[in-house]
Amino acid sequence: MQPLGDRTRGNDSARLRRCGAALVILVAAVSLGTLPARSGDAVQDVPPTAIAARVRPLDLIKSSVSQVLAAVQSQKAAGSESGSRRTEIRRVAEGLFDFNEMARLTLSRHWSAQSPRDQDEFVRLFTALLERCYLSTIENYAGERITFLGESIDGSYAQVRSRITTDRRVEISIDYRLIDRRDRWEVYDVVLDRVSLVSNYRSQFNSIIRTSSFGELLTRLRNKQIEAHVVPRVGRGS
Repeated sequence: MQPLGDRTRGNDSARLRRCGAALVILVAAVSLGTLPARSGDAVQDVPPTAIAARVRPLDLIKSSVSQVLAAVQSQKAAGSESGSRRTEIRRVAEGLFDFNEMARLTLSRHWSAQSPRDQDEFVRLFTALLERCYLSTIENYAGERITFLGESIDGSYAQVRSRITTDRRVEISIDYRLIDRRDRWEVYDVVLDRVSLVSNYRSQFNSIIRTSSFGELLTRLRNKQIEAHVVPRVGRGS
């Protein structure tokens, strides 16, 4: 089975402004006190060591949320600086997301045309771009609630459905697409309100390569000229 296909495209620029939420839903909401839940019930905190190599996709997502929540609560109690919190959030995200696969899917047909050295640099720069998306958006979220709606598994691919509800009862659907790496499941795409994060960046990067070159794309990434889309604050005080 091939990965789940990209959804219908509309206004790319509008969708790109929203794509940062796809990554922050896992980490941003819990960083400021979110209580993850399933069917209206809060899940129990899970220590970092409790995440086994072969947990189910739904349990992996929920456990990762609990890791971040436990770290944030511990740091708050100790009066730690936000830099320490961000480091822990980044560590959890890097353990959950397959940034190499996300980079390859984003470049699509342009991937195989690049040298291994250029591929490695693109992965590093693209990962930094995605990190800027969610790290810059964290402070815009304040205690929204995540509900996990279930999982579906088809061979080597899976999908975990979730929903975030703000204090103003705004609901945003977040679907995580995962791939089986034999020893563990990893997220290779996130779908925000039926819009694929990978698909959005693929459209933007393809346009740059087509009208200029892959080298120009790398230059823009190095110089941080590709916008790290920050999701506006929603909920309290908005």
